[in-house]
Amino acid sequence: MTVRIEALSTARQATCPGCGYLSGRIHGSYLRFPHDLPTTGRSVVVALRVRRFVCAEGSCSRKTFAEQVPGLTRRFGRRTERLRSTLISIGLALAGRAGARMTDVFGAPVSRNTLLRLIASLPDPPITAPRVVGVDEYAQRKGRIYGTVLVDVETRRPIDLLPDREADTLAAWLAERPGIEIVCRDRAPFFAEGATRGAPQAIQIADRWHLWHNLGEAAEKCVHRHRGCLRPAPAPPDEPPEEAEPAASSPWPTGHRFAERTRAKHATIHALLKAGHSKRSVARQLGMTLNTVLRFSRAATPEELFTGQWQSRATKLDAYKPYLDLRWQEGCTNAWKLWEEIREQGYPDGYGNVRNYVSRTLRGKPQPVGPRPPSARAVTRWLLTHPDALVESHRIQLKAVLANCPELDVLAKHVRTFAHMVTDLQGDQLPEWIESARAATGLPSLNRFAHHLERDLDAVVAGLSQPWNSGVVEGHVNRIKMLKRQMFGRAGFELLRKRVLLA
Repeated sequence: MTVRIEALSTARQATCPGCGYLSGRIHGSYLRFPHDLPTTGRSVVVALRVRRFVCAEGSCSRKTFAEQVPGLTRRFGRRTERLRSTLISIGLALAGRAGARMTDVFGAPVSRNTLLRLIASLPDPPITAPRVVGVDEYAQRKGRIYGTVLVDVETRRPIDLLPDREADTLAAWLAERPGIEIVCRDRAPFFAEGATRGAPQAIQIADRWHLWHNLGEAAEKCVHRHRGCLRPAPAPPDEPPEEAEPAASSPWPTGHRFAERTRAKHATIHALLKAGHSKRSVARQLGMTLNTVLRFSRAATPEELFTGQWQSRATKLDAYKPYLDLRWQEGCTNAWKLWEEIREQGYPDGYGNVRNYVSRTLRGKPQPVGPRPPSARAVTRWLLTHPDALVESHRIQLKAVLANCPELDVLAKHVRTFAHMVTDLQGDQLPEWIESARAATGLPSLNRFAHHLERDLDAVVAGLSQPWNSGVVEGHVNRIKMLKRQMFGRAGFELLRKRVLLA
């Protein structure tokens, strides 16, 4: 059921939208039926009688024009301004499909395309000139197309989206706003170059979270390089162990499909021959050639037939098998991790060969007796955690690891010193820390990290000295990901920009 409201405009004059001339000459009238917000679950239609006025200005191209009721109608509008603003709010919050389902609930159903068109018709918001701006990238199409989001760090609101992440685009945007004093960014080279050229007067601040994250990656590589120190050295045995007799190994282990099939054929042929059947009869019964039956009958055991073409053939994995055996003895039983390690050493093939070698060969080998050593990632997590926040067991394990490896002990001291600079904003100590880290021996990843900090020294020192950071920008990047998922492939740049800036 629909509620119909009849209304009539009583204004004596109306303004021509073409020339702005105020006219009082009425040409005629007609009815309009704009939809309004529903009430008590019923749709509402306004039967509005509007008049058409004659424009008396001779230079105006319009001869007649229809009056508009301010706050209620607009040209060619099929909805009242109240309903239109409500639908726009739903579209900005929920986008197409979800927004269309919501409009069905409160009784003003529209299509998803209508909601998106309403959003696209909105004017661009005015862009203010911030004092502190945060810059980061977001993915329009992950791995292929990236854009730039700019956020006012003081108000925590996004102020603009750029269609790419090029230094020229960012520099042009910053150059139009000379009032910017601080630029918060990560250490991406295109953002550093764009901020330097577009806002030379601004202080550039490298984000502390990215600095700490990069230090964590470098520390994990250092711990992995010294993973042999994670397992305590075994105690020497009291008596030398007796040498075990080498066990006869079959080139095809038990459970291999070719081995089991060959054993079954061998058993069947010998059983039929023992029962008195001739070789030709066995060949007819089993559907084999006579030569195959002769070859099986001459073999006393199935293992004599294990002479496949690939047996004892050299493979590309042979050069890396000693390393895989060593890592297996060290406690690394993850085939994917082993494949990644030898791939860094130059192994050219894929993961399948490593997986087969682990499952067929290494799984049967005994591992060293004793507690499993901590992984490189676990030790890195202990190094990056405040000592007071570690549980007692982890603190004891970390102490044993550092006592067993001088290089990791040096790494721990550098990590804790850097942590004090991050938390206490002691950026003036960074040059001294860089010199100490570059002089550390046996820690090449830490040396490279210190070298990279030196390339962007001013921004890093400012990031470790100023209270500003890019945390709010990272939050808006996550929000952009959510908005893109809501629009189901319709997240073009213009539509996405309006949703980010207007919602």
